[in-house]
Amino acid sequence: MNTALLALEDGTVFEGIAFGAPRDSAGEVVFNTSITGYQEIFTDPSYAGQIVVLTNPQIGNYGANPDDEESARPFIEGLIVRDFSPVASNWRSAESADRYLAERGVAVASNIDTRALVRHLRTRGVMRGVLSVTGGRPGELVERARALAPMAGLDLATRVSTAARYHWDQPVAVVSASDHSAAAAPPRFHVVAMDYGIKRNILRRLVQTGARVTVMPALSTAEDILSLKPDGVFLSNGPGDPEPLQFQAEQVRRLLGRTPVFGICLGHQILGLALGARTYKLKFGHRGANHPVLNRVTNKVEITSHNHGFAVDPESLDLNSAEITHINLNDQTLEGFRHRSYPAFCVQYHPEAAPGPHDSHYLFDDFARMMEEYKKA
Repeated sequence: MNTALLALEDGTVFEGIAFGAPRDSAGEVVFNTSITGYQEIFTDPSYAGQIVVLTNPQIGNYGANPDDEESARPFIEGLIVRDFSPVASNWRSAESADRYLAERGVAVASNIDTRALVRHLRTRGVMRGVLSVTGGRPGELVERARALAPMAGLDLATRVSTAARYHWDQPVAVVSASDHSAAAAPPRFHVVAMDYGIKRNILRRLVQTGARVTVMPALSTAEDILSLKPDGVFLSNGPGDPEPLQFQAEQVRRLLGRTPVFGICLGHQILGLALGARTYKLKFGHRGANHPVLNRVTNKVEITSHNHGFAVDPESLDLNSAEITHINLNDQTLEGFRHRSYPAFCVQYHPEAAPGPHDSHYLFDDFARMMEEYKKA
């Protein structure tokens, strides 16, 4: 077994065992506290530019399969785990997680003290790092980490977006007899989905609620979008810093009042920028599947899936034009708002929630009702 080294920009080095692809990787080192769904994490474009630490002790035990991919390939730069299972035991598994990542160029470090690493990142904040599985020297790796561009200021959404428009028509799939998902509603809306790093389960959820979906590149103009005569526009999740996405924010500003708009994660941040708000970088971000969010409209708490390192500053949001609808109960950060005059709303978390939880699926129904009402007006 080969040695794996994770070197952080503050000089801290962790040693483990190498799995996956035999190549070094670099990026911002972040952690996710989800218990399941590691393949969805691997393939979420929002993780572009990041080495991901998973806190669940054993990863890889149920293998990998094509149905759990959230995009065409993994976007994580590298993976850090406590125990990486070479054995896959699940009826849906098509191959081991080790083989899946190795064939797609992702390096893995196992046998890392992930508890100590996560506590370090939570205390100091996420930081740049280099994962070496090819025999790099600790001091050299630390210097390489310090030379990396920081996440703040990076436009990664444009980099991961589709190069050309395409159509999506697959609804949510039933995977077992215990899955009580209803049949997809018949198509009655045309939704243009802006791809800033979109997850496939978002597209499935849109189809499930009766949408015919056209996915557009991140640099599409408002005129490009409106020329397709959409019943609504969806703003997707994605990686990197929202602040450089001023072009995208301007296009969204020009859409407001002309079509219903629904944003998730980075889409929420872009809608905030379009309304003149500011964004800022969180110390260690929100990444996991059990974050409590208060819906201030219903006064109910939703358990939600998160993956973001930036947030909209609520103090910068014009409350004459926007109403705050959701608040994070862990740290009181802004989790959602809606426009007071135009049919537009957004949330910071992930209601499509692949693999779960499902508390917030209703937001896709809310979007469908908004489009229906707008068509009637």
